[in-house]
Amino acid sequence: MRILGIDPGLATTGWAVVDFDKDGKPTPVDYGAITTPKEMETSKRLVEIYKDMKELVKKFKPESAGIETLIFCNNITSAMFVAEARGIVRLVLEQNDIPIKEFTPLQVKDAVTGYGKAGKKQVQESIKILCNLESIPRPDDAADAIAIAIASYL
Repeated sequence: MRILGIDPGLATTGWAVVDFDKDGKPTPVDYGAITTPKEMETSKRLVEIYKDMKELVKKFKPESAGIETLIFCNNITSAMFVAEARGIVRLVLEQNDIPIKEFTPLQVKDAVTGYGKAGKKQVQESIKILCNLESIPRPDDAADAIAIAIASYL
């Protein structure tokens, strides 16, 4: 099974394509981040995310997708921009009939470490071990996307 994991954001949207064998062992196929410059107009940044997401879906043909839910407590402005980016990602996935599962950060951490309040470094080390990688995937948003794909499989 091939799953596309997405860690949405306006400045950086992490993505990862992960294949799972019949025993559920994850193998990252590719990962990275869609980045948009803060100087760019918001609508143009969203168009860039849209175009890049369409290209990822076309290239990798995922069977399903996992995306992190929006949880913000204090910065409403950031939350609105992330929500817009999430909307763009969801639109592309829906246009391509790709089933979407959503996860809170706590659920993702629990899926890859067994502890919902694990730190970022612990999550990254778990991904490295679970995927038999030589190093922690970079950027951080891509590592998070791999974790989201793993959570989506479980």
